[in-house]
Amino acid sequence: MDVVSRVYLDHNATTPLRAEARDAMIAAMDVMGNPSSVHAEGRAAKAVVERARAQVAALVRCEPTQVIFTGSATEAAALAIAQKAKHGGRFAAFGTEHDCFHVWSEADICAPYGADGAMTGNGAKGVFAMMDWVLQPVEKQWSPDRSDQALVAMSAANSETGLMFKSVPTDEKINALISGTVPFAVVTDITQLAGKAAIEYNGDKRPSYAVLSAHKLGGPKGVGALINFTVDDPTAMLRGGGQEMGRRSGTENVIGIAGFGAAAEAAQRDVDAGKWAAVEKLRNILETALAAASNATIFVGKEALRLPNTTCFATPGWKGETQVMQMDLAGFAISAGSACSSGKVKASRVLEAMGLGDIAANAVRVSLGLETTEEDVMRFADTWAQKLKKHQARAA
Repeated sequence: MDVVSRVYLDHNATTPLRAEARDAMIAAMDVMGNPSSVHAEGRAAKAVVERARAQVAALVRCEPTQVIFTGSATEAAALAIAQKAKHGGRFAAFGTEHDCFHVWSEADICAPYGADGAMTGNGAKGVFAMMDWVLQPVEKQWSPDRSDQALVAMSAANSETGLMFKSVPTDEKINALISGTVPFAVVTDITQLAGKAAIEYNGDKRPSYAVLSAHKLGGPKGVGALINFTVDDPTAMLRGGGQEMGRRSGTENVIGIAGFGAAAEAAQRDVDAGKWAAVEKLRNILETALAAASNATIFVGKEALRLPNTTCFATPGWKGETQVMQMDLAGFAISAGSACSSGKVKASRVLEAMGLGDIAANAVRVSLGLETTEEDVMRFADTWAQKLKKHQARAA
């Protein structure tokens, strides 16, 4: 019986654990002290945490004291959003933001780019009609005597499509786009960007907050970070022992944090070495092969600036979840442009926000890694083309 050789093409969901991260975690397992203790054993554990903090800071290009370790990027996002009272008391997220931001949004702001990856018409007018807050019912719920100031979520790179900005969105950038006089603060998601491309800012400008996660760059699952670029410490949501300099109580996950730091350092080396350029070439080879098999397939944002490893494509009449299941049985791990919620399959909210309409339910995402080979992508393309022919034959 033939054994199917698995090919993992879902790196935007999670990445394989890097050897450097594994080694750092194994070493941290032998450090028995509590990082809050003042004795030698405690100081040794604290040193592990602080080394990792410096490693993450180097990747993000911030000060180590600005790194707050959390249990995930989702927790980091919630901690940032909890600071909205300091920024006018309002929070809004673009329709293309990750659910960890979108579920908290008080207004449904237009997508920053369309299905072709280009800035939308609203964007040309000044951050996509943000000043109008789009949803009038929400506007009426807000007290008229409150400031129009707000905290706004704006990702540096989109996880489903790979579409990205040339530089990390900053407070100054979003206010320049708005062309108004009211200051807006930005929390930006760099989860997909970090470790795949250089983190670039506009000179010395920074967002108010940024979030990232270890398992997206070769670290362990269950540890993330909030980067606080503001002058004030964030008000803690988790209160207790005052760990993380009083910003997030709870004994630090020393083992996970050690892996996060080691992965961040290794990821930065790979970016500096230009290793992702080879991955981008593989992504382009894959898209060329898929396009040759189906001239009806749409590649989201193909001509726009994207993450080097990500392709999101939709084939009319062929459901994304069906493709995922068929390719999984054939030995390929990919993801659909749709999500299950309460047992119901729904079209991707992100792709719908980009204007894909009904075809959003036909989208899949393939995300490559540094270990992906040309043989892997060509095997995928050939198998996908075969499955498409069978699907078309059944539909005829």
